[in-house]
Amino acid sequence: MKASAHIVAEADGRGGTRPSVLRGESPLLLRRTGRRGGGDLTVHLVGGAAGPLRGDDLRLDIEVGPGARLTVRSVAAQLALPGRLELPASRLAVRATVAAGGTLLWAPEPLIAAAGCHHLAATEVTVERGGTLIWRDDLVCGRHAEPSGTVKTEVLIRYGGKALYRHELAIGPSAPGWSGPAVLGGGRAAGTVVLAGPSLPDARLLGGDAVLMPLAGPGMLASAVGPDIRAVAAALDPLCVLPCLPLESLAA
Repeated sequence: MKASAHIVAEADGRGGTRPSVLRGESPLLLRRTGRRGGGDLTVHLVGGAAGPLRGDDLRLDIEVGPGARLTVRSVAAQLALPGRLELPASRLAVRATVAAGGTLLWAPEPLIAAAGCHHLAATEVTVERGGTLIWRDDLVCGRHAEPSGTVKTEVLIRYGGKALYRHELAIGPSAPGWSGPAVLGGGRAAGTVVLAGPSLPDARLLGGDAVLMPLAGPGMLASAVGPDIRAVAAALDPLCVLPCLPLESLAA
């Protein structure tokens, strides 16, 4: 299966955000949720079909204009499933741009690597100086009581024309040592949050195997590993909240 989806968020001139483009194909269906008429725009990804499975090639493009505030979530976890062995790995490519003065919160439900899957998730985000980004990725190594499938994630985030964060993670049978102390240390779930923009929290321990640390630029990285996704969520969820709009914007 080959499918694509596209979101373009722009300021509506009245202190709110509107979707000038909201287009998707199964399994990447898009639904506008939350209240309308001022404030942020929230869009949920809805899985219109099972997968991704081997051979699937999926792409999501996100554009956030000046002064726009967009939150992207999903209604359920993404379950990477096995497919015919002769087919290439399934692939999801996400490309996002945030203009100066724009704000993007990306916080979907976790990606689950079902036994036997082979999946590649490639992310590239470009944020202009003065933009704000909160980018969340969670990964679960297999369903309950099953071994992990093979997943490789690649993330590149640029801020103000410079690379802020570049990371690759490979888990599963095709990634030797992935469960050892140098990678997940026996954990079954992992998550990261990248924060970039003019207003950032201070570095600190987040409890358990989680920490918030500075990046070489106007950014912070939170990283968490746990025996299950509940432990990861407990550490990272408090970071995934957009900054409040100023009162003058709400009254505009």
